[in-house]
Amino acid sequence: MTDEAELEAAEQWELVNTPLGEKWSGRTRYAAAMFFYKRGEMTAEALEVYRICARLDSENPLSIIRDRGVGKDWLKRIGA
Repeated sequence: MTDEAELEAAEQWELVNTPLGEKWSGRTRYAAAMFFYKRGEMTAEALEVYRICARLDSENPLSIIRDRGVGKDWLKRIGA
């Protein structure tokens, strides 16, 4: 991976971990989740949860992913 790609991944990692409740945070997390999905690092089912939560800034997508039993590798990676 190039330095530029590593920097982009690091930036997207910060965005996917945007704190709950901040204005537009749901959309921010969803956009970053799309980045990881396109790289093959997230399942379509987990991405769908981020999509659903995009307009719900205070909703934790990780809880829903865990409840649905999808994206177990993603949950491990994100440390949830």
